[in-house]
Amino acid sequence: MNLQWYLQERWYLYQYSHDAIFEKLEKGGEKFYVGFDPTADSLHLWNLIGFMTAVQLMLRGNTYYALVWWATGMVWDPGWKDSERKFLDIETLEHNVGCIKSQYDQIISRLEASTWKKLDYKVVNNLDFYDGISYLDFLREIGKYHTVNQMISKDTVKKRVEDPDKSISYTEFSYMLLQWFDYYHLHTYHGVNLQMGWQDQWGNLVTGIELIRKKAEKETYCFTWPLITDATGKKFGKSEGNALFLDRNKTSPYNLYQYFINSDDADLDRYFKLLTLLELDEISSILTEHNTAPEKRVWQKRLAFEIVKIIHGEQDAVICEKITDFLFEAEDKLELLNSLSGEEFDIFCDEIGFLNYTDQNLFGLFIDSGLEQSGSSARQTLQNGGMFINGEKITDGHYDFSWDFVDGKFLLIQKWKKNFRIIKK
Repeated sequence: MNLQWYLQERWYLYQYSHDAIFEKLEKGGEKFYVGFDPTADSLHLWNLIGFMTAVQLMLRGNTYYALVWWATGMVWDPGWKDSERKFLDIETLEHNVGCIKSQYDQIISRLEASTWKKLDYKVVNNLDFYDGISYLDFLREIGKYHTVNQMISKDTVKKRVEDPDKSISYTEFSYMLLQWFDYYHLHTYHGVNLQMGWQDQWGNLVTGIELIRKKAEKETYCFTWPLITDATGKKFGKSEGNALFLDRNKTSPYNLYQYFINSDDADLDRYFKLLTLLELDEISSILTEHNTAPEKRVWQKRLAFEIVKIIHGEQDAVICEKITDFLFEAEDKLELLNSLSGEEFDIFCDEIGFLNYTDQNLFGLFIDSGLEQSGSSARQTLQNGGMFINGEKITDGHYDFSWDFVDGKFLLIQKWKKNFRIIKK
């Protein structure tokens, strides 16, 4: 299958400098890179788009240089931000870089196991590129190849310069020089011939190629993938406040799963192609099945399962599937809970919410669990028929539930149809 067409069909390709690179990538043996800022101790979901693009190239025998922008992370890219971002200290950057590397290692390991292929990648830190280079050396060797006119014409800079209510520091203005030097260094010392990034990085990517052409007289390449926005038109990301993190402590596997369960049909084809390894014919087959009964959300469920499996592993994907079944579909919820392993049961408790039993009365149980705010609200719920224990409606405020613990281990309490808590004994 033609790689250029395949990347376009999967939404991985938006702009490219020269189509010669795709024939080289199809043959294998090329080296390429994508960079990430260590602005947090976790990548977020939309970093995964670049990661999955890299996976497609690694599957064809190419080597991925995962560049963590430590040095440039000390400066920050002006990007499309309206103001300068806060600098991070060295300790925070070091912590963030270590966490990101761990995420790379875990996800790559899972993908290798699922594809039965060795994926060749190296995590590199661009702080190492500047070892032994003085400021004057950098200006002489890199700065002289770029004019201020050229730099100020970049859209990300121009809007900050032209708007009287905004400004850009010399530090941020210098960021692009560092990014261009990254490409030059990786090409010169590691043989990297391709840089990839979001479409809003196109100007910087192309200028990196120009630097290598001027300074090393070599031909290199770049391409971008399209920006993915939410319903309001914002990019998904940390600074936009709508990030879905790959760290389970920041975004739980279940919340990630639920995000895609609730995706609009119109977005699903794109999400499947960008964020999973399912082949195009299988994606089409799932769509056909989905269209026979859209209300069953077959497409959404499969998408959510595949993404959680890649990020957190198949066991977590299965548990998310079971939690969703429990909350929205299972008729015998007690049977489902009782069938779980100890580890699965603990995960259920964390996701659904739980309370350790300490001799509470009926109303105290609902209040302490967070399902009710007060005794009066609990009494009103009871009177209106919205209070349940193990699926049975409770009508007596003095009801003795001490004999209702399933196998002497847990109770399932419920307010109306969708609000549950597990009571652990």
